[in-house]
Amino acid sequence: MRKLKEHWGITSNFQLVIIFIVFGLTGSTAVYVAKPILDFLNLSRENFPDNFIWGGLLYYTLRILLIFPVYQVLLVVLGSLFGQFKFFWAFEKKMLKRLGLGFLFEKE
Repeated sequence: MRKLKEHWGITSNFQLVIIFIVFGLTGSTAVYVAKPILDFLNLSRENFPDNFIWGGLLYYTLRILLIFPVYQVLLVVLGSLFGQFKFFWAFEKKMLKRLGLGFLFEKE
């Protein structure tokens, strides 16, 4: 844990526990929120044929593609609610830069 704390620039075990809690809650919440959003867009699982393998594959591909941006937003929001905005904002920028979306933060 010492190496992880050094890598992330964290000084206390309490802060590390809070960060792990935020990561866990964010992942669970993003998966939970994706289904109602797809249903709202009329892209529920029932609209994809069961007897055709591509139907299920297409549905779950859309769901994963939706989970990703929902996760990014929730990570910063929940991190802020737990008092860790600075850590999660830096984490978010680093992750998006690695995905080639660094141009979103060039003006900062």
